[in-house]
Amino acid sequence: MSKAGELSGQWAEYLGPQLQQPYMQQLKTFLQNEKAAGKTIFPPGPQIFNAFAHTPLQNVKVVILGQDPYHGPGQAHGLCFSVLPGIKVPPSLVNIFKEIETDIGVSMSGSGTLTPWADQGVLLLNATLTVEQANAGSHQKQGWEEFSDAAIRVVNEQCSGVVFLLWGSYAQKKAAMINQQKHLVLTAPHPSPLSSYRGFFGCKHFSKANAYLKAQGKSPINWQL
Repeated sequence: MSKAGELSGQWAEYLGPQLQQPYMQQLKTFLQNEKAAGKTIFPPGPQIFNAFAHTPLQNVKVVILGQDPYHGPGQAHGLCFSVLPGIKVPPSLVNIFKEIETDIGVSMSGSGTLTPWADQGVLLLNATLTVEQANAGSHQKQGWEEFSDAAIRVVNEQCSGVVFLLWGSYAQKKAAMINQQKHLVLTAPHPSPLSSYRGFFGCKHFSKANAYLKAQGKSPINWQL
Protein backbone atom coordinates (compact mmCIF):
# COMPACT_ATOMS: atom_id res chain seq x y z
CA MET A 1 0.00 0.00 0.00
CA SER A 2 1.39 3.40 -0.92
CA LYS A 3 2.17 5.78 1.90
CA ALA A 4 0.43 9.12 2.39
CA GLY A 5 3.63 10.80 1.23
CA GLU A 6 2.96 9.61 -2.30
CA LEU A 7 0.01 11.99 -2.40
CA SER A 8 1.67 15.37 -2.68
CA GLY A 9 0.58 18.99 -2.73
CA GLN A 10 -3.13 19.68 -2.63
CA TRP A 11 -3.99 16.02 -3.14
CA ALA A 12 -2.24 15.25 0.14
CA GLU A 13 -4.05 18.14 1.80
CA TYR A 14 -7.52 17.05 0.71
CA LEU A 15 -7.17 13.26 0.34
CA GLY A 16 -4.48 12.55 2.93
CA PRO A 17 -7.06 12.35 5.75
CA GLN A 18 -8.84 9.59 3.80
CA LEU A 19 -5.78 7.37 4.23
CA GLN A 20 -6.35 7.42 7.99
CA GLN A 21 -9.99 6.38 7.76
CA PRO A 22 -10.95 2.88 8.96
CA TYR A 23 -11.97 1.79 5.45
CA MET A 24 -8.48 2.61 4.12
CA GLN A 25 -6.82 0.85 7.02
CA GLN A 26 -8.91 -2.24 6.21
CA LEU A 27 -7.92 -1.92 2.55
CA LYS A 28 -4.25 -1.71 3.52
CA THR A 29 -4.62 -4.92 5.56
CA PHE A 30 -6.40 -6.62 2.65
CA LEU A 31 -3.58 -5.73 0.24
CA GLN A 32 -0.91 -6.85 2.70
CA ASN A 33 -2.69 -10.18 3.16
CA GLU A 34 -3.03 -10.69 -0.60
CA LYS A 35 0.69 -10.10 -1.07
CA ALA A 36 1.52 -12.38 1.87
CA ALA A 37 -0.54 -15.08 0.14
CA GLY A 38 1.80 -14.79 -2.86
CA LYS A 39 -0.63 -13.01 -5.15
CA THR A 40 0.66 -10.58 -7.77
CA ILE A 41 -1.05 -7.19 -7.59
CA PHE A 42 -1.17 -4.58 -10.33
CA PRO A 43 -0.08 -1.86 -10.63
CA PRO A 44 3.11 -2.08 -8.52
CA GLY A 45 2.88 -0.21 -5.21
CA PRO A 46 4.79 2.93 -6.25
CA GLN A 47 2.44 3.39 -9.23
CA ILE A 48 -0.90 3.03 -7.43
CA PHE A 49 -1.31 6.81 -7.05
CA ASN A 50 0.22 7.67 -10.43
CA ALA A 51 -2.88 9.57 -11.59
CA PHE A 52 -2.48 12.02 -8.71
CA ALA A 53 1.30 12.28 -9.16
CA HIS A 54 1.01 13.25 -12.84
CA THR A 55 -2.00 15.56 -12.47
CA PRO A 56 -1.83 17.94 -9.50
CA LEU A 57 -5.24 19.04 -8.26
CA GLN A 58 -4.77 22.65 -9.39
CA ASN A 59 -3.95 21.42 -12.93
CA VAL A 60 -7.05 19.24 -13.43
CA LYS A 61 -8.91 20.18 -16.62
CA VAL A 62 -10.48 16.86 -17.63
CA VAL A 63 -11.41 13.75 -15.64
CA ILE A 64 -11.70 10.37 -17.36
CA LEU A 65 -13.07 7.66 -15.07
CA GLY A 66 -12.23 4.00 -15.54
CA GLN A 67 -13.33 1.09 -13.40
CA ASP A 68 -10.47 -1.38 -12.84
CA PRO A 69 -6.76 -1.50 -13.66
CA TYR A 70 -5.69 -3.90 -16.41
CA HIS A 71 -4.83 -7.29 -14.92
CA GLY A 72 -2.14 -8.50 -17.36
CA PRO A 73 1.62 -8.23 -16.82
CA GLY A 74 3.17 -4.90 -17.75
CA GLN A 75 -0.12 -3.19 -18.51
CA ALA A 76 -1.38 -1.17 -15.54
CA HIS A 77 0.66 1.76 -14.27
CA GLY A 78 -1.91 3.78 -12.35
CA LEU A 79 -3.58 5.71 -15.20
CA CYS A 80 -6.96 4.46 -16.40
CA PHE A 81 -7.07 3.05 -19.96
CA SER A 82 -3.27 3.53 -20.24
CA VAL A 83 -0.61 0.85 -20.68
CA LEU A 84 3.16 0.98 -20.33
CA PRO A 85 5.34 1.66 -23.39
CA GLY A 86 5.73 -1.30 -25.70
CA ILE A 87 2.54 -3.03 -24.55
CA LYS A 88 -0.16 -3.83 -27.11
CA VAL A 89 -2.96 -1.26 -27.06
CA PRO A 90 -6.07 -2.82 -25.40
CA PRO A 91 -9.37 -2.92 -27.34
CA SER A 92 -11.11 -0.09 -25.45
CA LEU A 93 -8.14 2.20 -25.98
CA VAL A 94 -8.02 1.28 -29.67
CA ASN A 95 -11.60 2.55 -29.90
CA ILE A 96 -10.77 5.72 -27.94
CA PHE A 97 -8.01 6.42 -30.45
CA LYS A 98 -10.38 5.77 -33.38
CA GLU A 99 -12.84 8.32 -32.00
CA ILE A 100 -10.06 10.89 -31.49
CA GLU A 101 -8.90 10.41 -35.08
CA THR A 102 -12.37 10.91 -36.54
CA ASP A 103 -13.35 13.64 -34.08
CA ILE A 104 -10.37 15.97 -34.39
CA GLY A 105 -8.67 14.66 -37.52
CA VAL A 106 -5.32 13.56 -36.13
CA SER A 107 -3.48 10.27 -36.51
CA MET A 108 -2.36 8.45 -33.37
CA SER A 109 1.12 6.95 -33.10
CA GLY A 110 0.00 3.57 -31.75
CA SER A 111 1.48 4.09 -28.28
CA GLY A 112 -1.00 3.25 -25.54
CA THR A 113 0.81 5.26 -22.88
CA LEU A 114 -1.42 8.16 -21.85
CA THR A 115 1.08 9.93 -19.59
CA PRO A 116 1.20 12.99 -21.93
CA TRP A 117 -2.53 13.48 -21.30
CA ALA A 118 -2.07 13.22 -17.53
CA ASP A 119 0.76 15.74 -17.64
CA GLN A 120 -1.55 18.21 -19.42
CA GLY A 121 -4.26 18.02 -16.78
CA VAL A 122 -6.29 14.91 -17.66
CA LEU A 123 -6.94 13.01 -14.41
CA LEU A 124 -7.01 9.35 -15.49
CA LEU A 125 -8.74 7.89 -12.46
CA ASN A 126 -9.83 4.30 -11.94
CA ALA A 127 -12.60 3.68 -9.42
CA THR A 128 -10.61 0.70 -8.08
CA LEU A 129 -6.88 1.34 -7.94
CA THR A 130 -5.52 -2.23 -7.69
CA VAL A 131 -6.29 -5.70 -9.05
CA GLU A 132 -4.96 -9.25 -8.73
CA GLN A 133 -3.16 -10.60 -11.78
CA ALA A 134 -5.51 -12.39 -14.20
CA ASN A 135 -8.50 -11.78 -11.91
CA ALA A 136 -10.60 -8.88 -13.19
CA GLY A 137 -12.57 -7.00 -10.56
CA SER A 138 -10.88 -8.86 -7.72
CA HIS A 139 -10.30 -5.75 -5.59
CA GLN A 140 -13.70 -4.17 -6.01
CA LYS A 141 -15.72 -3.38 -2.88
CA GLN A 142 -12.60 -3.37 -0.68
CA GLY A 143 -12.59 0.39 -0.11
CA TRP A 144 -11.03 1.85 -3.24
CA GLU A 145 -14.39 3.06 -4.55
CA GLU A 146 -14.87 5.18 -1.44
CA PHE A 147 -11.42 6.70 -1.96
CA SER A 148 -11.95 7.47 -5.66
CA ASP A 149 -15.36 8.95 -4.89
CA ALA A 150 -13.62 11.24 -2.40
CA ALA A 151 -11.21 12.29 -5.17
CA ILE A 152 -14.13 13.14 -7.47
CA ARG A 153 -15.72 15.21 -4.70
CA VAL A 154 -12.45 17.08 -4.17
CA VAL A 155 -12.24 17.98 -7.88
CA ASN A 156 -15.91 18.97 -7.88
CA GLU A 157 -15.46 21.26 -4.86
CA GLN A 158 -11.96 22.70 -5.34
CA CYS A 159 -11.83 23.14 -9.14
CA SER A 160 -14.05 24.91 -11.65
CA GLY A 161 -14.65 24.40 -15.35
CA VAL A 162 -13.55 20.76 -15.41
CA VAL A 163 -14.79 18.37 -18.11
CA PHE A 164 -15.88 14.96 -16.80
CA LEU A 165 -15.93 12.22 -19.46
CA LEU A 166 -18.16 9.45 -18.13
CA TRP A 167 -18.22 6.39 -20.38
CA GLY A 168 -20.49 3.47 -19.58
CA SER A 169 -23.15 3.03 -16.92
CA TYR A 170 -20.69 2.58 -14.04
CA ALA A 171 -18.94 5.90 -14.66
CA GLN A 172 -22.20 7.70 -15.43
CA LYS A 173 -23.47 7.03 -11.89
CA LYS A 174 -20.78 9.44 -10.68
CA ALA A 175 -22.55 12.34 -12.41
CA ALA A 176 -24.74 12.67 -9.32
CA MET A 177 -21.64 13.84 -7.38
CA ILE A 178 -20.78 16.61 -9.84
CA ASN A 179 -22.09 20.18 -9.83
CA GLN A 180 -23.06 20.66 -13.45
CA GLN A 181 -23.43 24.41 -12.95
CA LYS A 182 -19.65 24.74 -12.57
CA HIS A 183 -18.42 21.73 -14.60
CA LEU A 184 -19.23 20.02 -17.92
CA VAL A 185 -20.35 16.38 -17.79
CA LEU A 186 -20.25 14.42 -21.05
CA THR A 187 -21.61 10.88 -21.14
CA ALA A 188 -21.41 8.09 -23.72
CA PRO A 189 -21.46 4.29 -23.89
CA HIS A 190 -18.24 2.58 -22.85
CA PRO A 191 -15.54 2.38 -25.57
CA SER A 192 -15.22 -1.38 -25.18
CA PRO A 193 -15.89 -3.40 -28.37
CA LEU A 194 -19.10 -4.65 -26.71
CA SER A 195 -20.69 -1.21 -26.53
CA SER A 196 -18.68 1.31 -28.59
CA TYR A 197 -21.03 1.10 -31.56
CA ARG A 198 -23.98 2.14 -29.40
CA GLY A 199 -22.85 5.77 -29.37
CA PHE A 200 -19.27 6.04 -28.20
CA PHE A 201 -18.24 6.37 -31.82
CA GLY A 202 -19.42 9.80 -32.90
CA CYS A 203 -19.69 11.23 -29.37
CA LYS A 204 -17.06 13.88 -30.23
CA HIS A 205 -16.09 14.20 -26.58
CA PHE A 206 -12.53 15.26 -27.35
CA SER A 207 -13.44 18.27 -29.50
CA LYS A 208 -16.30 19.15 -27.13
CA ALA A 209 -13.94 19.05 -24.15
CA ASN A 210 -11.46 21.35 -25.87
CA ALA A 211 -14.17 23.79 -26.98
CA TYR A 212 -15.37 24.03 -23.38
CA LEU A 213 -11.85 24.50 -22.02
CA LYS A 214 -11.19 27.29 -24.50
CA ALA A 215 -14.47 28.96 -23.53
CA GLN A 216 -13.22 28.86 -19.91
CA GLY A 217 -10.00 30.59 -20.98
CA LYS A 218 -7.97 27.41 -20.51
CA SER A 219 -5.56 25.86 -22.98
CA PRO A 220 -7.03 22.83 -24.78
CA ILE A 221 -5.67 19.28 -24.46
CA ASN A 222 -3.39 18.02 -27.20
CA TRP A 223 -4.96 14.58 -27.58
CA GLN A 224 -2.55 13.40 -30.26
CA LEU A 225 -0.03 10.82 -29.06
